[in-house]
Amino acid sequence: MRKLIYFLLFIFCFSTSSSAQSFLTPSDSLNKKRLIGVSATGAAAWAGSISALYFVWYKDFPKSKFHTFDDSHEWQQMDKVGHMYSSWQFGRFVGDLYEWTGLDHKKSSLIGAGFSIGYMTTFELLDATNEQWGFSWSDVGFNTLGTLTYWSQEYFWNEQYCHFKFSAHDSGLAQYRPNVLGNSFASKLLKDYNGQTYWMSFNPISWFKEDSKIPKWLNLSLGYSINNQLLGDGGTYVVASEQLSFTPYRQYFLSLDVNFEAIKTDKRWLKLIFRGLNFIKVPFPALELSQGKLGFRPFYF
Repeated sequence: MRKLIYFLLFIFCFSTSSSAQSFLTPSDSLNKKRLIGVSATGAAAWAGSISALYFVWYKDFPKSKFHTFDDSHEWQQMDKVGHMYSSWQFGRFVGDLYEWTGLDHKKSSLIGAGFSIGYMTTFELLDATNEQWGFSWSDVGFNTLGTLTYWSQEYFWNEQYCHFKFSAHDSGLAQYRPNVLGNSFASKLLKDYNGQTYWMSFNPISWFKEDSKIPKWLNLSLGYSINNQLLGDGGTYVVASEQLSFTPYRQYFLSLDVNFEAIKTDKRWLKLIFRGLNFIKVPFPALELSQGKLGFRPFYF
């Protein structure tokens, strides 16, 4: 999740100078000034964010030779799903910016995918020479999966049939391990996997039937989360002073969602807002499958 934080910081740096104009006024043909501007801004933001990350975070930890670390079993893969989500969002964002320059759609999607893989791999290279962590092949695998999910849909169909989304709530568990799960609203949002849910949102009917009476903006959404996990390795956590114990388990959700980008409008500023809203899953009732039981959540976010 730490990598997701810096990914979002990178997105902010990359977007502040050009993103509003990029979505509002896309070029009909290749605009070399825009192409150079987007590329230069992207390179500067990449180098600047990685440098800032090194001096703010990595330089204070003991260094080691390049080594790998298998963390695929930790947090019941919630952080891996986060990698997939981040890579998909990042690839799409950069691909959209290059399409704004007037570059061919397929070339833009390839550049977006390349930036996504390259930027996310940079974090692994920093981890690889840190004594506390290491180069994670599972991280790379989920980064690749998220990037390929973006690129394949964009390259072959020029449309994202499946969107990755995020939702979060206060699990109430951070109080027992605030140093790990967070001690403020912002830190809990980013560090407490128990309160996070990642979604795959899609409209299967629109894939096969263009004139369906079901609106294209109404999606089904499959969600994944965990609960009661206070230890990375998934062991039972005991709070002796309160005679409490927490045994982690997985949660699977089925819910409805809104694909804002499928809502028709000719206003580019509104399309930009819809594009931003599509990062997040809309709260709806949900079916939950966990611990071998099927339950119902009247309102889940």
